Amino acid sequence: MFNLKGKTAIVTGGGSGIGKAIATTFALNGAVVYIFDLDEKGGGETAADIVSKGGVAHFMKVNISLAEEVEGAVDAILKAQSYINILVNNAGIAHVGNLEKTSEEDFNRLVNVNVKGVFNCLRYVVPSMKSKGGVVLNMASVAATVGIPDRFVYSLTKGAVMAMTLSIAKDYISYHIRCNSISPGRVHTPFVDGFIAKNYPGKEAEMFEKLSKTQPIGRMAQPEEIAGLALYLCSDEASFITGCDYPIDGGFIKLNN
Repeated sequence: MFNLKGKTAIVTGGGSGIGKAIATTFALNGAVVYIFDLDEKGGGETAADIVSKGGVAHFMKVNISLAEEVEGAVDAILKAQSYINILVNNAGIAHVGNLEKTSEEDFNRLVNVNVKGVFNCLRYVVPSMKSKGGVVLNMASVAATVGIPDRFVYSLTKGAVMAMTLSIAKDYISYHIRCNSISPGRVHTPFVDGFIAKNYPGKEAEMFEKLSKTQPIGRMAQPEEIAGLALYLCSDEASFITGCDYPIDGGFIKLNN
């Protein structure tokens, strides 16, 4: 089960955190993985680590907010592999602040990556899937459906990702293209560690524990747990699933009332 042998996958933001876990999991289950990331060090190390474990992975430095870079990378993959079976739109950036603490620069920066970046990847990959079908998986967030303090523009962008998921699922179902999204709760990634270190110096352990307990299950998720769900949704075992969002949040949405 969950064998991706013979399939080619793109994972955006695969240089760290959730994207790294997804890229690694897919490759070790047989996929040829292309990692899109601006972080040459992280992306290169992820690809090298996968290869050292017997998988096949390639790093491509791509700014997903720039259509021409996405188009060029996708064209190169199609020339090398002839087909793209899986697209995981994982890359995204965050901002902490309510409406009044969100500048126009903040707004544009998040929309360019979290919304336009997803659009660019969809635009150049989905049409190439029309001949034999494929799977798209978008990374949304619990912030798309639950009000979270000081996440105004981040929530906005993840709501857009969820809406794009439904549109792609509806418009391309006749081409056997499935599209779903995942909505993680808080996940222990380098971003979380960096956020705590920057905003709570000297209180890192205390704040980590506090943030962990905002999930009813009492801890943060590990990136590999998100990757496990991604593997299922992109595998043939999930061939009857499309147009759905999957919270993986330790009970955050349903049990926090």
